[in-house]
Amino acid sequence: MFKKSLLACALLASLTACNQTSQQVNPPQTTQAISDFKTYSAETFFDTTDIQGNAFRPDAKKILVASDESGIFNLYEVDVKTGKRTQITDAADSTYPVGYFPNDPRILFTRDGGGNERFHLFVRDENGNVKDLTPGEKVRAGFVGFSEDNKAFFVLSNKRDERFMDLYRFDASTYESELIYKNDKNLNVQKMSETDRYLALVNAQGNKDSDLFLLDLHNPDAPLVEISNVEHEANFFASAFSKDDKYLYYSTDAHGEFSQSWRYEIATGKHTPYIVKNWDVRFLYFSDSNRYRVVGVNEDSSIKVTITDLKTGKDINLPKLPAGSINSVNFSDDEKLMTFYLNSDTSPNNLYVWQVGSDKVKQLTSTLSEKINTDHLVESTIARFNSFDGLEIPGVLYKPKLASSTNKVPALVFVHGGPGGQSMTGYSALTQHLVNQGYAIFAVNNRGSSGYGKTFFHLDDKRHGEDDLQDIVWSKKYLQQLDWVDADRIGIMGGSYGGYMTAAALAFEPEEFKLGINIFGVTNWVRTLESIPAWWEAYRKSLYDELGDPATDKERLHRISPLFHAKNITKPLMVVQGANDPRVLQVESDELVGAVRSNNVPVKYVLFEDEGHGFSKKENRIEASQAYLDFLKKHL
Repeated sequence: MFKKSLLACALLASLTACNQTSQQVNPPQTTQAISDFKTYSAETFFDTTDIQGNAFRPDAKKILVASDESGIFNLYEVDVKTGKRTQITDAADSTYPVGYFPNDPRILFTRDGGGNERFHLFVRDENGNVKDLTPGEKVRAGFVGFSEDNKAFFVLSNKRDERFMDLYRFDASTYESELIYKNDKNLNVQKMSETDRYLALVNAQGNKDSDLFLLDLHNPDAPLVEISNVEHEANFFASAFSKDDKYLYYSTDAHGEFSQSWRYEIATGKHTPYIVKNWDVRFLYFSDSNRYRVVGVNEDSSIKVTITDLKTGKDINLPKLPAGSINSVNFSDDEKLMTFYLNSDTSPNNLYVWQVGSDKVKQLTSTLSEKINTDHLVESTIARFNSFDGLEIPGVLYKPKLASSTNKVPALVFVHGGPGGQSMTGYSALTQHLVNQGYAIFAVNNRGSSGYGKTFFHLDDKRHGEDDLQDIVWSKKYLQQLDWVDADRIGIMGGSYGGYMTAAALAFEPEEFKLGINIFGVTNWVRTLESIPAWWEAYRKSLYDELGDPATDKERLHRISPLFHAKNITKPLMVVQGANDPRVLQVESDELVGAVRSNNVPVKYVLFEDEGHGFSKKENRIEASQAYLDFLKKHL
């Protein structure tokens, strides 16, 4: 297993955030209409099992995962030899694995309360007893890693001050904790070295500029050493330490359009480029011995993973696999076994295990519903169009199987979350359900999306609801040019920031789209930015640089907020909201729904009392997907 890890959360993340980190194994195949084509219900699509996490038990006989096969994420152990899954938690709230203890089968996991994003760290002992290690109503915690001697582990927690994440050392036997780094400078602790000596921390100066620092925990009087070594604005992010603490690896966009991987030699202060691509190097990490390196590159909306054996200097070539992309690569402690997931547009994550060097790979799960014929699902293509000002905009396009020039289909522009998110390739039950029912989906990466360079990413700074919205309008114009799309039946939908864009499109471009589906979307930027969760304090300035400070930019934020222009909305609207959402408060959706209904416009409001900013329960995903389809059938 990898001993050091950090939980990360994107600001206003999309509903499909953490879209799998992956490597494309085989190219997508061209989809063809088929004579025996079938449509499937939402229940059938969500009969598919969502599975994540893949930590080896110390003896490498079991793999710890989270699965929603019971209707909500709980922990399971998967037998490496047989693939048999054994459920080991039965909680009412979604439960996610951290991993096993290094020398015994105790388990660490995280869980929040009904989607409120106040994650706590729990331990499950050998007898199945569970203990909350980070109790407190307002506490939020995240696991960092085990100590070098495995006698302790490290946890980030805001129990001292709700705004700041401090670092604590927990005794691995007694679970007693002590504060070892008081985060009074409001920094973001990103990585801890393998020897427990160094911390890598980031100070977010804004959304274009962040500073990377190194702190020596062995010297209580040691100052922060700044690693970010350029005069101009640039972002820095810690990736990994070498096992011997000789190097800190970090990513930065300081030297070009895309994030590159660099290496910092701690003893000399020397910086060296390590991995440079014409796309963002999304992540880099090493196996425990540092023999294997895993690198992910965000290449045109797909993450391509390369696994390198640093002993030989050669990339690993896996045995023949089904078409798809690998993600979440992990090794057993002795590094004789490797586990990973394989995912494609037409196949959800499946867990595999490989004995390193052998000529066969074993598939441990089969997660797609047995009722679905994969020939009836659709593979995406990457499409591009020129927007209002000539800027090229990419997107992920799904064409229904039976669509043709003689069978034109309705279409939906789908907008990702963020701001600054990205629509990626890969399996989505929501997308495949609607495409299977005959709706084209164009998941647009409008200006301001990540993955296409820092210039592109910053083009919508403090321009939300303006230039980025025009990209969405022009994506509709692109769809209208396709001879298999019904030009008069195009709607818009999206989640989080995409939900905002949906409401903005209906309010500010009221004649463009036939309807809108707003899923957990912001409607009042003033209130949203004034009520951001306390634990986002380290990113507050970055968020304000992106969107605007409500204290000084209130007029513009009011101007781009759909709630204050709801009188302009004349097309059918659907709103989905989680009552426990800490990012987009329920009152925003309540008020928008009330305002649009006063226009005598059809409004469908779906409120989930047991969800936050996204869906954690399978039954709610089914209900929402069926509601989308019913709404589309009625109004599009």
